Amino acid sequence: MSLTGLFAAITALIIPGSVLSQDTDDLAKQLANPVADLISVPLQFNYDRYGGHTDRYLLNIQPVIPFDLGDDLNLITRTIIPVVSLDGPGINQNGVGDIVQSFFLSPKVPTAGGWIWGAGPVFLYPTGGDGVSADTFAAGPTAVALRQRGPWTYGGLANHLRSLDDNPGTKINSTFLNPFLSYTTPTGTSYALQTEATYDWEVKEWSVPIGVVVTQVFTIGSQPVSIGGGVRYWAASPGNGPEGWGARFNFTFLFPK
Repeated sequence: MSLTGLFAAITALIIPGSVLSQDTDDLAKQLANPVADLISVPLQFNYDRYGGHTDRYLLNIQPVIPFDLGDDLNLITRTIIPVVSLDGPGINQNGVGDIVQSFFLSPKVPTAGGWIWGAGPVFLYPTGGDGVSADTFAAGPTAVALRQRGPWTYGGLANHLRSLDDNPGTKINSTFLNPFLSYTTPTGTSYALQTEATYDWEVKEWSVPIGVVVTQVFTIGSQPVSIGGGVRYWAASPGNGPEGWGARFNFTFLFPK
């Protein structure tokens, strides 16, 4: 059975007799756009292995809320609230990590060339507990640009964070690069390939996970949702960072206007 068929079968089991509408395709394409005019609450579960001995379980709660700023612009807020668990020999750390919040000013209409874009500031708040926080406030610029042509979405998101206080905790000076490519079928199934690379200028080291994820949009009752999962491989990471293969599972609540 193909992945598309598998997701269709799961959907049929959850919602007997339901029929996926054209809205499913539209919602899936909006999900592929980081600055879409769509309220969503993604729950992203990640598993990675550190040094062959330590397991990291990470839940990212990622509400996305757009605000209408008039005829021409939207303000898109994207917030990441991490809940971290590290389990290994001599290590047992759990708690809420540092919150990262991005603000994108984005034109409502794509450019003449079909580009959708947004730009603004990004902030890291030292909200985490002991062992899961950088203990420093950081900020910097962020931007995203993408095109959507037929079933294809491609583009990239980037930001740079730098510590802005004198806290003796970990100094942040890092660049995040997130190129992405996705293909969406008429039934709302999306296949995505992306990297979430980070370069740490303090220690001059890369972290580069390359991931493949498959997602499906459907409804539970009247509530549109997206569910998906995939794997990622750490092509590069610091000596004390994740290595080998990891896994990701997504569950997203959608609130279209």
